[in-house]
Amino acid sequence: MKFVYDFPEGNKDLRGLLGGKGANLAEMTNLGLPVPPGFTITTEACKVYLDTGKEPAALRDEVSAHLDALESRMGKKLGQPDDPLLVSVRSGAKFSMPGMMDTVLNVGLSDASVAGLAAQAGDERFAWDSYRRLIQMFGATVLGVGAQLFEEALEEAKERKQAATDVDLEAGDLKKLVTRFKQIVSQEAGRDFPQDPREQMDLAICSVFESWNTERAKLYRRQERIPGDLGTAVNICSMVFGNLGPDSGTGVAFTRDPASGHQGVYGDYLQNAQGEDVVAGIRNTVALADLETIDKKSYDQLLQIMETLETHYRDLCDIEFTIERGRLWMLQTRVGKRTAGAAFRIATQLVDQGLIDEAEALQRVNGAQLAQLMFPRFDDDAKRDLLGRGIAASPGAAVGKAVFDSYTAVKWSRSGEQVILIRRETNPDDLNGMIAANGILTSRGGKTSHAAVVARGMGKTCVCGAEELEVDTKSRRMTAPGGVVVEEGDVVSIDGSTGKVYLGEVPVVPSPVVEYFEGRMHAGADDADELVEAVHRIMAYADRRRRLRVRANADNAEDALRARRFGAQGIGLCRTEHMFLGERRTLVEKLVLADTDDERVNALEALMPLQKKDFIELFEAMDGLPVTVRLLDPPLHEFLPDITELSVRVALAEARKDHNENDLRLLQAVHKLHEQNPMLGLRGVRLGLVIPGLFAMQVRAIAEAAAERKNAKGDPRAEIMIPLVGTVQELEIVRDEAELVIAEVEKARGVRLKLALGTMIELPRAALTAGQIAEAAEFFSFGTNDLTQTVWGFSRDDVEASFFTAYLEKGIFGVSPFETIDRDGVGALVKSAVEAGRATRPGLKMGVCGEHGGDPESVHFFHEIGLDYVSCSPFRIPVARLEAGRAAALSSGSDSR
Repeated sequence: MKFVYDFPEGNKDLRGLLGGKGANLAEMTNLGLPVPPGFTITTEACKVYLDTGKEPAALRDEVSAHLDALESRMGKKLGQPDDPLLVSVRSGAKFSMPGMMDTVLNVGLSDASVAGLAAQAGDERFAWDSYRRLIQMFGATVLGVGAQLFEEALEEAKERKQAATDVDLEAGDLKKLVTRFKQIVSQEAGRDFPQDPREQMDLAICSVFESWNTERAKLYRRQERIPGDLGTAVNICSMVFGNLGPDSGTGVAFTRDPASGHQGVYGDYLQNAQGEDVVAGIRNTVALADLETIDKKSYDQLLQIMETLETHYRDLCDIEFTIERGRLWMLQTRVGKRTAGAAFRIATQLVDQGLIDEAEALQRVNGAQLAQLMFPRFDDDAKRDLLGRGIAASPGAAVGKAVFDSYTAVKWSRSGEQVILIRRETNPDDLNGMIAANGILTSRGGKTSHAAVVARGMGKTCVCGAEELEVDTKSRRMTAPGGVVVEEGDVVSIDGSTGKVYLGEVPVVPSPVVEYFEGRMHAGADDADELVEAVHRIMAYADRRRRLRVRANADNAEDALRARRFGAQGIGLCRTEHMFLGERRTLVEKLVLADTDDERVNALEALMPLQKKDFIELFEAMDGLPVTVRLLDPPLHEFLPDITELSVRVALAEARKDHNENDLRLLQAVHKLHEQNPMLGLRGVRLGLVIPGLFAMQVRAIAEAAAERKNAKGDPRAEIMIPLVGTVQELEIVRDEAELVIAEVEKARGVRLKLALGTMIELPRAALTAGQIAEAAEFFSFGTNDLTQTVWGFSRDDVEASFFTAYLEKGIFGVSPFETIDRDGVGALVKSAVEAGRATRPGLKMGVCGEHGGDPESVHFFHEIGLDYVSCSPFRIPVARLEAGRAAALSSGSDSR
């Protein structure tokens, strides 16, 4: 197996083998762009290292061969004393991953070669600055020395010199700093900083491999659902230097604004700087457009390259570059992370430019991004107390308590608090706090800083570079102009769309996208928001392509009407037990506790008109569209008095000798019906079979409501769903009774009703015997919530509060099986039930009505196995519509890059 590729040997389609960085360095090299020579160690080498604990046997010789070729090309050897070849060592997985090992620059530099570098560059300061950077990066990332120790030593050096920034330190200052850094390495790592250039490189390579399994990396993979077995590549690239003086520098550029999607010149540039200085936010950058006045030749060349890359990749590109004494070098490109709003705008822009088609545009956005766009925004008319402003790095409205370190952010968020993580600048160690926070605020850095890039990737609201806000992490406070102090725990609000920071909680209003779905904003109007126009077009693409229909889980006319505005094509789940909450609950209680036929009949007669009225309103709201009504499925304890409370009441009454016969009778009944596990007890079809007349009453109410709507020239399309069936015999008994009731109503009303009778598949036995059950069912609806509970043996309410967090942290779950369908277990049962059901009854209509119906990843699974529809809460309908369209586009073979 070949483990090492020179840059010209690869291409952008080898991301799985060469990682994103390596594949794109190869692509740029082959496009003829100015890329420093180098080579990439594959992800396969990393997998071997992680499996065995050591490098592949052939790797060292392969690296030597490619290093020899690089040295021949460059005319100097790694670490050569009089003219050293220096390289950078960078990680690069298939997917961009914050949390991987930071770049190590200037590998090969040592006590023996620092003078040679100074002589070749004609700049002693530059050489010692490069050396201190190597020791700092290598010590922190390879040897595990605390990064703050180097930062504190650097700050002390600046204080002694009274230097505002590290650029103000002279060669002598940096030489002393190198000595101090080497002392720190020796004290903290238990070994001296390695002076052998090849040892430096080999240790750095192994550290990249090991960084794949750091806690930060695993946390990010769980967050983004990235497989844990991909491994990372390692990129060895010959060094070019941006810290050679004012005619040198480093920068990050975007071919479009990653925050808004607008075309233009976007990015940051920092003179006399190297590598990570820009994204680390240690010095505030200038806007990329300012490069035109600093170095017009390099600026013009950069713009040409940006256009070349965007046209070639047919997407927004994120670019890292260095200028070495007026010569431009490309260090990285990738398809750039962007905000949700930018994703929708850019996708439609690229369609208009003819670079992509509608199918590919659907693959450039996703349901999670659409959900972000539906979050509220700050009310423009609300009173606000402005603290300051920074750079609008990632849009959104975020409110929370100020916290100044990641540990506190995680701790408070786990206690249910909304928090805003406030830092001078963030680094990879802050990843868990950034995930936990509602929003992120930094006083340093720009749109390409670590905080901005990671926040955009996660869809978090972020304001960066708020220089006027003085952040003191040690004292846990932030001071605004005018002396206003924000202590830890004080509430702040940040607007990632404007960069403004406010004291206290700012009220929010619905987003323009929600206003559009509600019908209060029209995409074609003169004053339409451009984002709304982009969303409208993408949704049209999705609706034209999707095969899956999308219904709503709705229990009343208000929810049904909203669902219809959001694009629902019917109701997939009307939970009739939800119609008996509040004051009506006592009617169900009387029915369940009835001792005599008369009591039961009286209770049913009281329920009947209420049910009928509810169904009339529901059928009117969804006129012409299917409405699946689930017969009563209450966990019984929800409709009975609390046994503890009732027992106490009876005991106190007896102590007072104030006996209440009704309470005593009620307590006896509750004891009789009390269940240890209500989820698996007397509910669903079992309740209908045990309580005579219950399901018949509901079916009659449905049929009467449908008949009334039909006589009023409406078009009711009711479907009656029998819940919790485990055997076909249960279904046959209820079905026979229902058909008799429907026939009675048809005869009495003089109408012909088309009421489908089907069942909910939510028990493993029902899924395993789906072929038999299909003989008596006209449709299946998979209740994946209960199916997940019964397949896993989980009681959702109990386990989510107890051990789910530990399971997620340990990687047992990548994501909760209640959030995304468990394909291998629950999904396999659903798939087999679909196949068995249709084998018995070809054309059997099937859908899903669990919460998975609105989950993007689950929607793709349901498309793959051939369901007819998904049903979800009204607010998630647009997400399901979009993902159904994306699933269809993807399955048709569209490029999903």
